[in-house]
Amino acid sequence: MPLDGEQFNALVDQHAAALYRVAFRMMGNRHDAEDIVQETFRSVWSSRENYQAELGERSWMVAILRRRVVDRWRKKRQPGNLSDHDDRVPELEAPEPPQTEISDEIQQALNRLSPELRESILLVIVGGLTHQEVADQLNVPLGTILSRVSRGRKKLREYLSQLET
Repeated sequence: MPLDGEQFNALVDQHAAALYRVAFRMMGNRHDAEDIVQETFRSVWSSRENYQAELGERSWMVAILRRRVVDRWRKKRQPGNLSDHDDRVPELEAPEPPQTEISDEIQQALNRLSPELRESILLVIVGGLTHQEVADQLNVPLGTILSRVSRGRKKLREYLSQLET
């Protein structure tokens, strides 16, 4: 059943903060995170005819967000793309992700993880998806996601203990 305008606005209100947190942690800065969230909501609206409520709202939107992030990463890796924005334009003040969720130290530790481990942990912990939803999105077996999350948590503990000493 396609989304109407009222349902879309409710999705935005309900999930915008969580999507921003995931985007911020995947992209590493506010500007890119805001862009990714806006692109995600644009994609949600343009694909509203394909919406299937039984698959889960957040899971559907995080899958779209993830594709936007991957597109952005690929774009930045292309030769000649040094920056996505003009540094002369001042950035607008944006909300910071809640400090209680992920500290700068944890962000540094996350950045040291392989992309597969980081993505799995962020989708489960920050994105609030179940392990099965992440497995379905990434098209890998559930056991792989369970293993990635477990290994990622272990490595995060190791990295964080190194920072404390």
